[in-house]
Amino acid sequence: MELKELTQNSGEWLRGNGPEADIVISSRVRLARNLAEFPFISRATPQDRVQIERVLHDSVIGSKISDDLLYIAVDELEGVDRQLLVERHLISRELAEGQGRRAAAFDKNERFSLMINEEDHLRIQVMQSGFNLSSVWEQINGIDDAIEQKVTYAFHQRLGYLTACPTNVGTGMRVSVMLHLPALVITRQIEKVFRSLQKISLAVRGLFGEGSQAMGDFYQISNQITLGRGEPELVQQVTDIVPVIIDYERQARQFLLKESQEDLHDRVSRAYGILRTAQRISSEETMHLLSSVRMGVNLGLIPDLQIADINELFIHTQPAHLQKRTGGELGSAERNVERARYLRQYLNKENGASKN
Repeated sequence: MELKELTQNSGEWLRGNGPEADIVISSRVRLARNLAEFPFISRATPQDRVQIERVLHDSVIGSKISDDLLYIAVDELEGVDRQLLVERHLISRELAEGQGRRAAAFDKNERFSLMINEEDHLRIQVMQSGFNLSSVWEQINGIDDAIEQKVTYAFHQRLGYLTACPTNVGTGMRVSVMLHLPALVITRQIEKVFRSLQKISLAVRGLFGEGSQAMGDFYQISNQITLGRGEPELVQQVTDIVPVIIDYERQARQFLLKESQEDLHDRVSRAYGILRTAQRISSEETMHLLSSVRMGVNLGLIPDLQIADINELFIHTQPAHLQKRTGGELGSAERNVERARYLRQYLNKENGASKN
């Protein structure tokens, strides 16, 4: 499989189905693990990194966690290929921009991915479409156990799993959901929600995780502390709060339909019209307009699109996806033209080539 093939489809987490998929894009659990016999990455020598990658490569392959596992040497990839994997949430920006030997592995349906030599020796993540954290936890727990049969993790009887960042010590687990909250943004209630989440030690991040901006009204909600808490407790903490946020967003959407229906319909129609006719368009504007269209699809204002279509466009209009699809490096202005062309083709079903 070549990485360009990723631009022809969408991963499991973008299917647009699963529980509460109108608001919850995906559910994710990530585990941070380190090998007992090696120093943390911040203190590892280049040779240490090589040895860590070799041990984990053999362990991951030997664990047989998937019949269709793709293992990639990230340090040997071109910049656009590393960015492609970031855009698909298969690796982090830190791994893409890191130094020395590093690798990634994922299954062809992109249900899970592994990162080797990022902040920790090993990061495991599982993502599913919709709100289904219990299923995600069950899957990642199985993957973690299979790998742990092949290696010895750094573990302290009192502290738990030892990690490079103190906030991950304990379970090493980050539980998160990605939510689409346009109505709370429009009604200016989003900051109130954020303040409430911070009071109960939940973090709010943008589309691409830590340090990223909230593009397209997408927000990741996750736990901040792992020490002193068990895995089921962390899963339950996020599981309990997400339905409250979903309810707030749905109430805000109904308020807009009831009190500002003409304004809402105008917002959605204008966004859809621009996306179907623009001759050049930036990534940021595309995300903003697609957010309005996605809400419009959910509210029945645009009957000829599916949620999965919009989810796909959010990712396929990102810079690396555009460049891989065209087969060449594109400057910012060229990407804006190509992005507009792709959107017109997809949304107007020109030439029957919506995904190519």
